[in-house]
Amino acid sequence: MHLGGYNGFYMMWDPTYILILVGVVLSMLASARVKSTFSWFSRVRSMSGLTGAQTAQRILDYAGIRDVRIVPISGSLTDHYDPGKKQVALSESVYGQNSVAAIAVAAHECGHVLQHANHYAPLSIRAALVPVANFGSGASWFFILGGILFSFQPLITAGIILFSAAVLFQIVTLPVEFNASSRALKMLESTGILSHEENAGAKKVLTAAALTYVAALASSILQLLRLIILSGGRRRDD
Repeated sequence: MHLGGYNGFYMMWDPTYILILVGVVLSMLASARVKSTFSWFSRVRSMSGLTGAQTAQRILDYAGIRDVRIVPISGSLTDHYDPGKKQVALSESVYGQNSVAAIAVAAHECGHVLQHANHYAPLSIRAALVPVANFGSGASWFFILGGILFSFQPLITAGIILFSAAVLFQIVTLPVEFNASSRALKMLESTGILSHEENAGAKKVLTAAALTYVAALASSILQLLRLIILSGGRRRDD
């Protein structure tokens, strides 16, 4: 068995580790920013006094959407819209809170509801990619490690392709998230839930949240680049 490629992947240090380090730093910075921004605007009470749940209900009523439920969910920043169950799930720090941050997050999830109701194309594409991305992110490393252990390049290549599917999912996620935030801010202002000044704060919260998706994508792209570089080096060693 030829071990040159194996050693290339598992040497104690190689220059490509810097790609992983950069990705980790970006993710940490984005996570720290969204937490600090959310925490800051969680202390700013909205003038309307509406809670996250009330905000979501008002936006859905305004949009004429009657078949989506709003439910509480445990955790922090675990908010999401489930199109299958047709429900907006709001976390403890959003559902019953009347802060600018809570209202911004609730409105963002309603932005996804509006996307679903309007058949927003990127949302449909992302939904179609979910099973492929889930399989790709989980199985890719088994293929890559199997290819290394058995010195079989096609397995490594297959693993990289599967990992690329997960990266593609993250790429499609970006316009979905940014569009949901854009819809949210427009609805908050048009319904009068937030004033113009408060909307500026909501925008900061949603921008910080969106940057976590950007950082996650950048980290995944850097990881993919590293795999491609190492795979190329392994082929040269064979």
